[in-house]
Amino acid sequence: MIEVQGLVKAFGLKAVLRGLNFSVDEGEFVALLGPNGAGKTTFIRILACLSRPSSGEVIIDGLHLPDEAGAIRRRLGVVAHQSLLYGDLTAEENLRFFSRMYGLGSVPVRVAEVLEIVGLTAARRELVRTFSRGMQQRLSIARALLHDPSLLLFDEPFTGLDQDASAMLDGLLSEIASQGRTVVMTSHDLERSARLASRVDILSKGKIAASVGGSELGPGSLPELYRAVTHA
Repeated sequence: MIEVQGLVKAFGLKAVLRGLNFSVDEGEFVALLGPNGAGKTTFIRILACLSRPSSGEVIIDGLHLPDEAGAIRRRLGVVAHQSLLYGDLTAEENLRFFSRMYGLGSVPVRVAEVLEIVGLTAARRELVRTFSRGMQQRLSIARALLHDPSLLLFDEPFTGLDQDASAMLDGLLSEIASQGRTVVMTSHDLERSARLASRVDILSKGKIAASVGGSELGPGSLPELYRAVTHA
């Protein structure tokens, strides 16, 4: 699903990604960990076609970035740090707008489906600017699921969520994984990443410094590996 070779991203003279190699098979759930400044968000933005690489090769579902970015976007569902929602529209109106952008049919039915999935049916006619951070994150996830994408990118999706919303997202991510969808999620939460993901990659100094399957992680082993890799 994803094949990255020699990826470099520099801002002026500062290289954030330094020859990064990364691959994800269809149906894998990869948690991408790393300290602040390691390049996690930069990498997700490149995969999401929101930023251009300085050099290197990025292939998603057989399509090449940046030349085929338009076709790639139609295969992606993205939940980023910013909600990118319209505060003066209701939850329902936001999703109808994005449904039209994706060219979806049966819009009312699909909008109702994703609102139910994220637990916002009762708030569907409320203005988004009145939503809590957790409710906005739920709606962002609903938007990401609208067009039934083959690849989902989550950049720190648990940030700002309360306990109930976090539990909802835990269940939703587990359900997505069980459906055989491909997921890449950045996170600072080592315990949650080890529990949810089929593979954990650790990004350090602009490269993947370690990669381990979820089944290989014993109790407490991920924090030890994380410390060893990020402090090397």
